[in-house]
Amino acid sequence: MNGVSTPSLRAAPVTSAPASIPLQLLAFDFGRRRVGVASGNTLTKTATAMRTLSAEGESRFDAIGALIAQWRPDALVVGVPCHPDGAAHDNTLRAQRFARQLRGRFRLPVHEVDERYTTVEASARGASDLDAASAAIILEQFLQGRP
Repeated sequence: MNGVSTPSLRAAPVTSAPASIPLQLLAFDFGRRRVGVASGNTLTKTATAMRTLSAEGESRFDAIGALIAQWRPDALVVGVPCHPDGAAHDNTLRAQRFARQLRGRFRLPVHEVDERYTTVEASARGASDLDAASAAIILEQFLQGRP
C-alpha cells in the first residue's frame, strides 16, 4: 500500500524494568509462511538465532506460546519491513498486526523494529537459516538502541 504512513520504528526502550535489571527477550522475523525466532538479553546485548517456525494460523501461535513458556521472556521484539524510503507496504501492516496479536495473546510488551535489509545481512553472514538469523539481527538492532 503506497502512501500509508507508518510510525517511527526506532527501537523503543523496554519499560518493564530498570535498565540495570537484565531482561530476557525473544525476537521474531515475521513472514506469511515462516517466522524466524531469536533470543537474547539486555545484560550481554547479544542475540542468538534459534529456529524458524513454519506453522501458520493457530499452530503458529501455539508454537510461539511454547517458546514463551520455555524461555519466559520479559518482552518481545518484532521486525517490521518497510520500503527503502521508509514507506509502509502490505507486509508492514501484516507485521504490525502480528505484533498486536502477540501483545494481546501473551500480555507482554512488544517492540517493533525496522527490519530493512536484515535478510541481506543474514545472507552476507553466511547464515544457513535466514529467517532465524534475521530475527537475531533484528534483536541486535533493538539491543544496540538501549542505554
